[in-house]
Amino acid sequence: MRNENQMKMKDLPIACALTAAELQERRRTNLERVKQAIVESRELEDGYALSFPSSTESLNELSALVDLERQCCPFLTFRITVEANSGPLWLEVTGPDGTKEFLRNTFDWNMT
Repeated sequence: MRNENQMKMKDLPIACALTAAELQERRRTNLERVKQAIVESRELEDGYALSFPSSTESLNELSALVDLERQCCPFLTFRITVEANSGPLWLEVTGPDGTKEFLRNTFDWNMT
């Protein structure tokens, strides 16, 4: 089943369905709050992993972001990890070839 889903993901265009104005508003609100909370970033083969403070507020913000982004960027795969013993929260954002460039340009996150 996963291979079938991966094949479908490769067929999706790497593009955001939002208009320029909608994306700018999203950057100004949701994305900026998440960007400010990033503690660490790691480059993955097919995307990025971002860590956040272990708090209910951070978890809620990440959940809301994933819910919004999955609607306009269907080619992205999101994974939220809550580490044991109040460890950090991790958000992995991955996708097909071209995803890392898309994430850097669209979300305007300084991921190093």
